[in-house]
Amino acid sequence: MRKLYFLLPGTDSKFACGGLWAELKTMNLAQKICSAEVVTYRQREESKLFLDDVLQEKNLDDVIFVICWGFDIAKLVPKLASYNVVYHAHSAGYNFTIPSSIPIITVSRNSMGYWGQVSPHSLIYYLPNEISPEFKNLNSTRDIDVLIQARKSSEYLMQELIPTLQQKCNVFVVNSYVKDLTELFNRAKVYLYDSAEYWAIRNVSEGFGLQPMEALACGCQVFSSVNGGLSDYLDPGFNSYKIACYSQEYDVKRILKVLDSWTPALLSSELLSEYREENIIQRFQVILDELNDFFDHTRNQQSNIQSLTKMHVTKLRVKSVFDKVKKKYF
Repeated sequence: MRKLYFLLPGTDSKFACGGLWAELKTMNLAQKICSAEVVTYRQREESKLFLDDVLQEKNLDDVIFVICWGFDIAKLVPKLASYNVVYHAHSAGYNFTIPSSIPIITVSRNSMGYWGQVSPHSLIYYLPNEISPEFKNLNSTRDIDVLIQARKSSEYLMQELIPTLQQKCNVFVVNSYVKDLTELFNRAKVYLYDSAEYWAIRNVSEGFGLQPMEALACGCQVFSSVNGGLSDYLDPGFNSYKIACYSQEYDVKRILKVLDSWTPALLSSELLSEYREENIIQRFQVILDELNDFFDHTRNQQSNIQSLTKMHVTKLRVKSVFDKVKKKYF
């Protein structure tokens, strides 16, 4: 079993985001299966390896570099071309391709479908992000009617819907770091999340959307967009509600109706178990076994399947048109 080096630009507050926390969680889970540690590459950090130093080592065949930071992938791929590399894909939509020598592990089925089209000759796996066990319904008093986090929220939510709801119920807006999200979710009856606009501006997708899942696990009734990875687990009308539908009045009507007869959200244990540690470790073990076998194979075998490049696709389209003409007139 090869050692895993999880490549991150850094781990301090400068890089703090959901993707960083998710990647560190994944590394912690990997450590229960094999040797794994963080390697930084933009800045040196005390007690952590630095990529340029690691690459000075002579034999790195017993190592797999796990790359994940979307904006840096295009630079890291050529730099690590002669090593064993895996792309841990969170968001999709970045304007780069991945060679078939680099397997892809996606955090959502939505992202898996994207990479299945863009990199059809790569090994591709699905490994969801973990929902930690502390995210559960504590059956405590809920003094917040509507909870919303300002980050990633649409202008519509912040400038139109929230001001209207504040006149009708108790709304709590979070616009800073929260140390204990479990407690906050267990205080709220309804949680609002609308990230479609945020990701559209950045031209990439919602990779997973941890917070709506965490809120559901804590019993919140969730009104959310269903873009990107959110579509993996949100099922409007059954375990959640679609937000920003048709008119502000319609949204307000539905939210107030839920508040008037509020009961805790019931997320099926089968669905939630997919995102708990036990299932993820089992899947991770299978994936790592296959990855090690793959990299054993690539040591002595070059790729020989035609890549689906733009030029090759164009050639196939021209051939398809020619074949149709030939069939019709000859």
